[in-house]
Parts: sequence; C-alpha cells; structure tokens
Amino acid sequence: MDSDSSTRNLFDLSGRVALVTGGNRGLGRALALALAEAGAAVAILARDEAKNRETLALLQARGARALARKTDLADRPQVAAAFAAVERELGPLDILVNNAGFAILKGVLDQTDEEWDQVLETNLTAAFRLARMAARSMAARGRGGKIINVSSIAGNFGTPIFPSYAVAKGGLQQLTRCLALELAPHHIQVNSLLPGWFTTDMTDWIRNWPEYAEALKEMIQRTPRGRFGDPGELAGAAVFLASRASDHMTGADLVIDGGFSVR
Repeated sequence: MDSDSSTRNLFDLSGRVALVTGGNRGLGRALALALAEAGAAVAILARDEAKNRETLALLQARGARALARKTDLADRPQVAAAFAAVERELGPLDILVNNAGFAILKGVLDQTDEEWDQVLETNLTAAFRLARMAARSMAARGRGGKIINVSSIAGNFGTPIFPSYAVAKGGLQQLTRCLALELAPHHIQVNSLLPGWFTTDMTDWIRNWPEYAEALKEMIQRTPRGRFGDPGELAGAAVFLASRASDHMTGADLVIDGGFSVR
C-alpha cells in the first residue's frame, strides 16, 4: 500500500458509530456531516424536530446510516433512553461528540439560580453523563473509542457577558483531562475541541445586535484571520479527533479560532 493510501486510511471512519449532541444546526451539524462523509454511522440528539429531520436527510444523502432523536439534554431519563436507542439501532458507540450547548447573556448579578443551573446542566453535566455512558460501553467491548468535548475559547477567558457559559466550558475542559487519565487504560482517547467565533445561531447577538457593535469590532480586530469561522472549517479537526490519526493524543485542547487566542 502506498503512503498516500495509508494516510487516508488513518482518517477512515467506516464501520464506526458516532453520536453528536446538538447535531442538527451550526457547529454540530457540520461535525455530524463531516463524520458521515468519513464513513461513520451518525446519530444526532437535539430538541428541534424540524431541524432534526433536515439534518437526517442530509446525512442520508451522503449515504450514511443515520438516526435523529428529539432529546432534551436537561431531561436525564430522556438522555439515557436516547443513548440506549442509538446503540440499539446503529450499534455500539465508537465516537461521542458532546457538542450541545447554549449561553444566557447575563452577568452574575442578574442571573438567577435556575438560569445558572440550566446552563451548567446542558453544557457540562449532560456531557459528563453521556461520556460516562459512552465510556462504560466502550470499555466493556475492549476496543477503545473517542470522546470529543466541544468546549470553547470562552473556557479560557473571563467574561462579564456570559459567565455561566464560560464556567461550564472551562469545566468541560477539566472534565476532558480527568477522563483522559482514567480512560487511557481502556484505549479511549478524550480531547476537547475549542472553537473561537463562528457564524452560527449562538453568535447572532454579537454579529447583529447594535448594543454589541463595539464588542464585534474588537473581536474582528483581535482575530488575525479578520473574520468569523465557517462551521465547515471545523470538519477536518473533528474527523482527526474521531479517527486513528489521533490515537496518541488525549487530554488535549485543540483550538480552532483564527488566531484569536494568540493575542
């Protein structure tokens, strides 16, 4: 086999089963489609049924075995049932992408206990619970696996605009490191993917709300690439972290932010 073919095979996900939370829009959809194009069967868990159907059709159009299940990650019994359904319908999980998340634009002085809990439940606690389910399944089979936690560069910086989100993402990166240590003997690699500013529904506020015009200007000036990222620009990183190409990488933060963090 020539070296080019051998290298391509490192990124081949044929025969693998992947689960992407929040996989029906934005970054999650881009990641789900990338994994499908690399050969994986892909399940998405998300709350919007219409968006689920749209993304399912896109996955199937790429020839992937696929499943979309309406799931509220804050509903713990519902999450457990959804995970069981994925393994029942597509097969034992090889790749988990904890991508789902949302932010509430309130500082600590204004945010309620309920809002704080909601942000941490979706962004951090649900990721922990799904990682535990996936790791138990992977360890029992003895063939290893991949867990990708989609954090954010917000986890590395302080912010008065969405502190609960930043705290949750920082916690997610620490969860990645702890899981990497515990799961290494089971041949499970756990890494964090840290996007910067991308064009998605979640960044509509800074791109389009007049009150954040100065923040947008500062963000663009600070980013060497001078623009927001496109969700598809995360595709290669996701396939890398899900594939054999990253087998010797675990507990790491992979930053994709157009250079924002350099300054």
